[in-house]
Amino acid sequence: MTDQTNAMTQRELTQSERFMKKVVSEFSASVGTIALTDFQRRLAQNYFIALDAVLKTTEEKRLKKAEKYRDPLPVIWANVNMEKLARDVVAMARVGFDPAQPNHINLIPFKNNNTNKYDIAFIEGYRGIELKATKYGLDVPDNVIVELVYSTDKFRSIKKDWKNECEGYEFEVTNPFDRGEIIGGFYYHQYTQKPEKNKLVTMSIKDILKRKPDHASPEFWGGQKDKWENGQKVGKEQVEGWYEKMCWKTVYRAAYSDITIDSQKIDDDYLRLKQLEAEYAEAEVALEVRENANREVIDIESEVTIVDQGKVSSRTQEDQQSDLFADQTVEQGPGF
Repeated sequence: MTDQTNAMTQRELTQSERFMKKVVSEFSASVGTIALTDFQRRLAQNYFIALDAVLKTTEEKRLKKAEKYRDPLPVIWANVNMEKLARDVVAMARVGFDPAQPNHINLIPFKNNNTNKYDIAFIEGYRGIELKATKYGLDVPDNVIVELVYSTDKFRSIKKDWKNECEGYEFEVTNPFDRGEIIGGFYYHQYTQKPEKNKLVTMSIKDILKRKPDHASPEFWGGQKDKWENGQKVGKEQVEGWYEKMCWKTVYRAAYSDITIDSQKIDDDYLRLKQLEAEYAEAEVALEVRENANREVIDIESEVTIVDQGKVSSRTQEDQQSDLFADQTVEQGPGF
């Protein structure tokens, strides 16, 4: 009777409960019998809620595609690689990435043809990069200032030399309501107690646009995108996007990616992050090689294109990190 009750209880577990059970099991395997804290358990629940929404949205978009463009594998929980997902969620939660917080971490499903399952890519938002740099940084600045420079602004950099003990700048916005075209940007690492360590880095608009991905989403950067009607491409349409916000976030990501990581602070969770980043970078290169080959594409309105064969084409990465940012929907566009 007990076995039957246990079996019935197992069958009655919700998807959320099964997810949490898998995460708790993975956590226990990595740190022993110590239970999850309330904070870590809340983060795990947030990952389930966020991913559940992403899977539903992606599956809806898959079904809207014409059959010849549609991957036959439904984007549902049953087709997610749960073993890998549980390991990754534990690492992300212990670092402190919270998918319920804007711009922390973005969950992107992509198909792995080796397993015929969907793996989940964890793409750091610009606030996530800040969180990681602050937690693992060797010498974290007291202030990080990030600005875009427009054609009507007045900007002068002050480099450290025999006359100036520290780097600095002069910046004046002469017309805040019509600043003209973006001509560049800068970030400034400020150390209040040791100003001689202050650091100024300038980026021309050319430098910023170098970090724009080859497959940039027009919903974010502006430009033309495919227009669909009844599952068929019917031409192109122009979208405005969030060009200024994208440029600013590119400089912001560069500012925090420039903070050196302290090797003494590196833990297993950080190493897991780097492993995942390497996997996505390799997938990006592989996709470029196969760019003209036959492929099935699942479009979602984000900075990541999901393709089969487990290949992820994402925003750059400044390094592929500095620009590798994405959020789940266009509605989130200006905020991530």
